[in-house]
Amino acid sequence: MSAGEPRPADILDRLHHLRAADAPTHGGRVLSYVYDSGVTELDELADAAARLARPLNGLDPTVFPSIAAMERDVIGFARRMLHGRRSVVGTVTSGGTESCLLAVKSARDLWRAENPTDAARKRPRLVAPATAHAAFQKAAALFDLDFDPVPCAPDGSVDPAEIIGRMGNDVALVVVSAPSYPTGLLDPVGAVAPAAADRGIPCHVDACFGGFVLPWWPKLPAWDFRVRGVTSISADLHKFGYAPKGVSVLLHGGPQARRRRRAQFFATTRWAGYPVVNPTLLGSRSASPLAAAWAITQHLGDDGYAELTDAIRRAATAVRRAVHEIPGLAVLGDPVGPAIAVVADESVPSAHRVDPHRLADALTRRGWKIQHQPGFTQSDGVRILHSAHLTLTPALDDGIDEFTGALAAASDEVRGVPPADARALARVVTALGYGHGGRVPGPRAAWTLLRLAGAAKVSADAPLATLMALVELLPAPVAEALLSELLARLSDPR
Repeated sequence: MSAGEPRPADILDRLHHLRAADAPTHGGRVLSYVYDSGVTELDELADAAARLARPLNGLDPTVFPSIAAMERDVIGFARRMLHGRRSVVGTVTSGGTESCLLAVKSARDLWRAENPTDAARKRPRLVAPATAHAAFQKAAALFDLDFDPVPCAPDGSVDPAEIIGRMGNDVALVVVSAPSYPTGLLDPVGAVAPAAADRGIPCHVDACFGGFVLPWWPKLPAWDFRVRGVTSISADLHKFGYAPKGVSVLLHGGPQARRRRRAQFFATTRWAGYPVVNPTLLGSRSASPLAAAWAITQHLGDDGYAELTDAIRRAATAVRRAVHEIPGLAVLGDPVGPAIAVVADESVPSAHRVDPHRLADALTRRGWKIQHQPGFTQSDGVRILHSAHLTLTPALDDGIDEFTGALAAASDEVRGVPPADARALARVVTALGYGHGGRVPGPRAAWTLLRLAGAAKVSADAPLATLMALVELLPAPVAEALLSELLARLSDPR
């Protein structure tokens, strides 16, 4: 090492300094993005397994057969967990978004093959409740499908008849969630999947969020491969599988399971290099997340996951009870599993309501993070209220009294405070002509508007109520341009 080079210890010190600005990933204080089991032993096991697999490349399991062996075990565990028969096959992916993308790609390719005349003149549709994860909008955009969202009730529930009524010959895939991330509600899989099967349409269950929790959650209607017509399921190991990011599974079932899985693949011998066969969107893939997930599933098994799920259930019961006892605050709908959304209780006068975004900012000041969710007006004009999302983890169970106490205190602090008002800034955006004729601000204009909204500096403890209020008011393309600019600026070299 030359004299001018930084020492490894100095580099790690710098990283520790950078990490100090992050929200805490352990202890249950961040109720989104992170999935803390609260079991130190699992973290240590995952780290050790990931380190052993770090040099491997998932591009070619014939060179590294340990990758194929671990993938077989993980897929086998997920298949049993989701009540799949031996005919169910699957793939380990880099995360929930990739699992969803591959499910959509397979459905599109098979629809095109089965409908060559229609495929030559129109795009297929992807039908899903409006609360389906945004990954399906991304998939539709990437793979040239029309995303057809089915409006939901104000509490986020969806009428299965509304989904079934949209099933036509041009539908390549129907998607339902178990549960929906924004609301925690379980979509009506038992009604939708058989109806799709009767029409020859595949049905994907997006269990990226709940796939490793709901199998051990009592008294739920069937939503997995027990339901006739469910042709694929996605489930994330880096969520409630407690593996480090990013690792997920996509399983295919039914009579054409192997054909659907093969439709995921990209293969070519038409270049001067080695034959390329990719079962996922990625080529080279890190084996570390897979190894960590494999080790954790081997260690926990059904009993371990059931025990951790019990901790989540206790936390969920306590949080719902606490919200019920807080004047002006309410749970949205009737969620199941590890997600709860809270909203202002509109049955009481505005002076007694607790705005969820004000609440989220107040909790941040107390060292707790819940997630702001803007209100959403659907195509039929029905609005799902703006809310705050809470992801409940086993780690929260140990500190549940502290959290519910903070929830009550933060609610008292903001009760009667009106929601953030961004109407003046929205009028400025409109006066500048953005939103008319699809016009959106470029990078410089978007940054100026973000600064006016007080959002130019983002950190783990920044208040977000005003930015969320602006997002609600602006036309979607304009809001998306602002948020894209915000994220781009965060990683621009200084």
